[in-house]
This record gives sequence, C-alpha cells and structure tokens, in this order.
Amino acid sequence: MHKPVLLKETIDLLKVQKGKQYIDCTFGFGGHSRKIIERDGKVLGIDVDEESISLAKGLFSHFDNLILVSDNFRNLKEIAKRNGIEKVSGILLDLGMSSWQIDCSGRGFSFTKNEPLDMRMDKSLKVTASDLIKVLNKGEFYDLLSRLGEEGCARDIGISLIRARGIKEIKSTADLAKIIEGVYQQKYYGKSKKNPATKVFQAFRIAVNDELNALKEVLPIACDLLEKNGRLAIISFHSLEDRIVKEFFKETDSLKIITKKPVEASPSELAENPRARSAKLRVAEKN
Repeated sequence: MHKPVLLKETIDLLKVQKGKQYIDCTFGFGGHSRKIIERDGKVLGIDVDEESISLAKGLFSHFDNLILVSDNFRNLKEIAKRNGIEKVSGILLDLGMSSWQIDCSGRGFSFTKNEPLDMRMDKSLKVTASDLIKVLNKGEFYDLLSRLGEEGCARDIGISLIRARGIKEIKSTADLAKIIEGVYQQKYYGKSKKNPATKVFQAFRIAVNDELNALKEVLPIACDLLEKNGRLAIISFHSLEDRIVKEFFKETDSLKIITKKPVEASPSELAENPRARSAKLRVAEKN
C-alpha cells in the first residue's frame, strides 16, 4: 500500500482547521487527505489517473466531506468552479507517483518490471513513451534526456536508441533499460547509487505527461484560490520540479515563504519508506 511521504510535516504546516476547505491536487490513494478529513477539514481531491480515482472512490465511500474528481490539476480553476469552490484554506500537490502506479499499474513507470513502455498517467493521452522513441531524432533525444532527465549520457543514449529501433521496435521497459545499460556498461555503472535507467525513465515520463508545464500552469491558479493566510504545500521529487516551485514562491509577492529550506524526510521515515529519500516539501502562505 502507498505510504504518503512527509505526512505529519505536511499536515502540520497546512494548519488544517475544522470545517475549512482544502484541495488535494494529487489525491492518489488519499494518504494526506485522510488526515485532513480526520481533522474535520473538507477536501476536493483531484487526480489525473482515472484508475486511481476509481479505486479511491471505493476506499473513501463512507466520507461525506470529500469530493473526488479525475482531471489534470492544470485545470484547477475550472474544477474548483464546477464544484462551487471560490476560496480555500490550503492546497497540496504531492508530485511523486504512488506506489500503486509504480508497482501495479502495468504502464511501464519502473525499469524493475518488464511492462509495455506506456508511461501515461492519463490514459486518454495519445502519445506513449514507446511512440516518442519511434519518432525522435538525435537532437530531440538529446534535448529530452538532458533537459528533462539531466542525463549526462544523453547524446550516446539517443544514438543507441536510434540504432536499436532500426533493428527492433523498442516497446517494453526491459528493451529500454537494456539499451541504457549497454551505454553505461562498466564505465559508469556502480559509480552511482542510482540505476543508470533512473534519469532516462524520468525524462520520458515527464515528456509523455507534460508534467513541468502542468506544474507551471497550476501554481498561479492555486495562489489565486487561496484565502488570506491560506497555505500552499508542494512536495517535489527532483530538482526540475523543486526549482520551479522555489522560483515561484520567491517571485510571487502575494506569498510569504514558510519553509526557508525545504523539509526532508527524517531518518526514521526513510527507514520505513525509502521512496521518500528524494522528497522535498516547500510551503508558502497567502498574504
């Protein structure tokens, strides 16, 4: 079962109050939202993954202070309006994937499982990771892998993907991971704590789901929806996301930064949930 990261820290910093309205833009299996509801807060839960929302509706069917919506959080303004919400006391974005998406969705988010190379969080999207690999040229591969994955071997991996797809279609996670490992070989493998496929898989997932643009779009909308003293809490998992959040907080005059430095998982949480190791929580308050 998915363990929400930085749970206590997030709920405490959101300053959840009885009867107040909150929006969880990345509901998943509702780990954070459950705590808000337990404190008698009202929650509008949003998730781009329709399967996650369908499962969550079964898990949370007995709660009457929760509304669940399957949509992309970049549409937050319209979602709030449709549900009669004008201002809220807090908004949460947990930008990590759920354990269920990684382990059970069958959509190729992890290089540890041999699955179709899909990577769509929203199944209505037309383009999969496999589709991208079929059509990108050398320059486009380099741009995607270096910009979205911060991958040092972007050029070599791109060349290898083009060479490999000319022989056989790259359509599974095992296909992609094997090509990446072939590029790294003995030279780099073992010198990093991360598997060499980590950054490449991240890059394709971000590209398929247009994650960074969605984040840039939702931030000003979230800020506008906050009432005075309302709080925006964002958990990021890589430097690209964190940089966007940090700069937005810094440049937005209507926000006061609460976390001068990002909050990270404690040693005890890391022992229980190693997937929290990259998590960074930043919180700002509406003036």
